[in-house]
Amino acid sequence: MNILLDTHVLIWCFFSAKKIPDDIKDMITDPGNNIFYSVLSVWEIALKHGKRPEQMPVAPERIIKECRRAGFMPLSFCNDHVLAESELILKDGSIDHKDPFDRMLLSQAISEDMVFITYDPKMKAYDVPKMIWF
Repeated sequence: MNILLDTHVLIWCFFSAKKIPDDIKDMITDPGNNIFYSVLSVWEIALKHGKRPEQMPVAPERIIKECRRAGFMPLSFCNDHVLAESELILKDGSIDHKDPFDRMLLSQAISEDMVFITYDPKMKAYDVPKMIWF
C-alpha cells in the first residue's frame, strides 16, 4: 500500500511518536507499505520554521534527513495534483477546510491513489474513501 502522511503525522513520526496510535504506527512501519512525504510538507515546515522557530523547532533540512533515514520517499507536486484539488468534494453540510497545504496534500493522495493519513478532524469534511484520520 502507498501511504502519504500529512505534515503533522510526518513530524510526529520522528519527534512525537507517542501521539500516533499503535495501529497507525503499525501501518507506517509495515515493510509491505511504501511511505511517502510531500515536498509540500517540507515547504510548510520551512515556512513555519522561518517565521516562528520556537513554534516549529524542526528545520526542513532535519525532516528531509529523517525521512531519508527512515526510507520515506519524497512525492513531488505536479499539475495533476492541482487539478485533483479542484475536484475535492465536501460531504453534505460540511464546512470547507481552508488550509491550502492540507487540501493539496489530500489532492496528491487522491491523484496518486494513495492512502492519506491525517490527525486533522477538519479533513473529515471531504468525501475521500482512502483517508485515515485519528
